[in-house]
Amino acid sequence: MNLIVCLLCILLSPLAAAGLALIHQGLGRSRSAAHAMLATLCALAVAAIAFVLIGASWAGYAGGAAHSFQSGGAHLNWLGNEALLARNIPLDGSLPSLVLCLQTFSVGLAAVIPLSAGTDRWRLAPICLATAIFAGFIYPVFAHWVWGGGWLSQLATNFGIAPFQDAGGAGVIQVTGGLMALSVAWLLGPRRGKYTEDGMATAIPGHNIVLVLFGCLIALVGWIGLESAASMLVSGIAPESFPGRITGIILNAVLSASAGCLAAVLTTQIRYRKPDASLSANGWIAGLVAGSAASAFISLAAAIFIGAIAGVLTTYLVELFELRLLIDDPGGAISVHAGAGIWGLLAFGVFGTHSTATLGNQILAQWIGVATLVGFMLPLIHASNLLLNRFVPYRVDRDGDWQGMDIRELGAGAYPEFVIHADEFVPR
Repeated sequence: MNLIVCLLCILLSPLAAAGLALIHQGLGRSRSAAHAMLATLCALAVAAIAFVLIGASWAGYAGGAAHSFQSGGAHLNWLGNEALLARNIPLDGSLPSLVLCLQTFSVGLAAVIPLSAGTDRWRLAPICLATAIFAGFIYPVFAHWVWGGGWLSQLATNFGIAPFQDAGGAGVIQVTGGLMALSVAWLLGPRRGKYTEDGMATAIPGHNIVLVLFGCLIALVGWIGLESAASMLVSGIAPESFPGRITGIILNAVLSASAGCLAAVLTTQIRYRKPDASLSANGWIAGLVAGSAASAFISLAAAIFIGAIAGVLTTYLVELFELRLLIDDPGGAISVHAGAGIWGLLAFGVFGTHSTATLGNQILAQWIGVATLVGFMLPLIHASNLLLNRFVPYRVDRDGDWQGMDIRELGAGAYPEFVIHADEFVPR
């Protein structure tokens, strides 16, 4: 029975990527809508193949083969050491095979996140190449450290602190994807017409907010499946207790998303005198992201609080990146996934009930995990993008900025029977 439930949860998880796809194409220009959706499919496809070919070997699973070394009396589990092409994993419904399925969808979701930051200007070929490097070599590193029995999950054994906790992938999936989005946005630079010569930001509205809001509902279903599967397979929940836990996971996901959305609605109402639909959608996803860190291990009240803080935080972070740091992130991926994900990881230290460690030790463990993401994973991600950009330029050429990604890269628009753009945002 638990096997069937777990498989059903894993099968729901691609809906999270589908929801994000609708969100990031809806928040972009209509002239790039088809390109955005095709890029999503390509990112999912490349991520799945690259991860199974190479990445799964490094990510491994708890109790599997691994590279490790001794340092200062601590036994540090550094990388997985499984066979390439997952040759040694029996596809029979065993734990390793289920973890492989979960990770294949998880890395795909993480690879979709940076597409939002690169909307309207990131070319398809470098998207595929960057995704292959991310899924084959970068994502598996942190995934192993947290979900594969790596050193972050062994902080209690080696250092007497507490294990770093990430029950539903706030760090493994969301923050790594958000940091990838930050790196991509840095490299690409802003869309033409986004900033005036004196650095003032120009509003470039998304072309279909209805699809954005619909994507939020689809993403909720995918998040529930993803969090449920991750909590069952990599978070230490006993199989016999899982049917009772899944109810809490569902409610926590709904409540954190709801609180995030309502907090963003209220925040934008106070700041701008009217609710902002796109920021409210970001608040919904931010609530899901932040709540996924603790997943089955927080109370309903804590889920509401974590989601609400994520909604407010994301609203301010979007403004910070756009207006102060002059980073053009059309879909708010950096704020939603990296910002809210980091908040969720830290909130686990205060509200999580999974660990028997003291409150101070758990908070310290969560800070160590966040520091690892920002201090090691971000430089690794950005260095790989810098190197790849030298050989395969990420940004579309000047004509592509004006024509749109659909015409420039695909040869046809998503809406051929309609006038799909005005030129006031993109001076020739």
